Amino acid sequence: MDQLTLRTPDDWHLHFRDGDMLPETVPATARCFQRAIVMPNLIPPVTSTQMVNEYREQILTARPEGSTFEPLMTLYLTNNTTAEDIREAKQNGVVAAKLYPAGATTNSDAAVSALDELYPVFEVMADEGMLLLIHGEVTSADIDIFDREKAFIDTHLKRIVDSIANLKVVFEHITTKDAVEFVASAPERVAATITPQHLLLNRNDLLVGGIRPHNYCLPVLKRNTHQQALREMVATGNSKFFLGTDSAPHAKHRKESDCGCAGCYSAWSALELYAQVFEELNALDKLEGFASEHGADFYGLPRNEGSVTLVREPWQVPDEITLPNGEPIVPFFAGQTVNWQLK
Repeated sequence: MDQLTLRTPDDWHLHFRDGDMLPETVPATARCFQRAIVMPNLIPPVTSTQMVNEYREQILTARPEGSTFEPLMTLYLTNNTTAEDIREAKQNGVVAAKLYPAGATTNSDAAVSALDELYPVFEVMADEGMLLLIHGEVTSADIDIFDREKAFIDTHLKRIVDSIANLKVVFEHITTKDAVEFVASAPERVAATITPQHLLLNRNDLLVGGIRPHNYCLPVLKRNTHQQALREMVATGNSKFFLGTDSAPHAKHRKESDCGCAGCYSAWSALELYAQVFEELNALDKLEGFASEHGADFYGLPRNEGSVTLVREPWQVPDEITLPNGEPIVPFFAGQTVNWQLK
């Protein structure tokens, strides 16, 4: 097969950032995705409906001329989030609220430090039909970073799912066999997103031959047995698992500093890299469901009407991209060859 046409896909988890980043990140996503779930971990975080509306307008302003790309907005949960915050957000088109454990990832210091206190908010979300998106890691210093996803499942996620009837939960950017097994066996109202980096790489790609800062993301890359579990699951076509790039841009100097930030900027190559993975798995027939159908169905949104076409034409991901402010950024898979590209 040298050409592959898919229903226009959506990205169910990404980071646009704001300010000078938007003229770069929005077109990169709009080139092939019709919709995207936009993460709210800005500085300051997007914690109110007013902030959501202002951020949405910034994104729409950055769309390429003629683009019909639609940002799907989320609310950043804190221990001060109220039931009224949820109701107001829902009335203004917010589709989901994001749970970050405080300190789990980029710009999460203001997030949830006392998770049990949010159960009344979760109840309101279930009543309003607002999805809960979870960065599923504990942040206790005594828990090894490679074990934090499993610890979150055991300590918090099972209880949330069991306690709040009718709450739809997306376990985002899963990285472990434990998460695969949990989502597969959970009620139908639980799903998960999977990134290109966690399908393509494991912790050897972060640590062997020197630290590779541009492969550093959170949740961190795991051992290859976990990578294989993710790959085996997407190859089945299970509808509880769908595309979420977690594309997360940082300027080059911030990634390569003595305390480099977490995130892989994959927007310019993500769909093509997913195609490469599915081809390696002899599962190209499952890519359309993963990229274009399962997420829309889970969110209760219509599937897109258009299509995109990928062709088998090898190309090399650039070593750097220059941001509108002149700063360089290193994209995910920089300098490496990708076998598929958007026609």
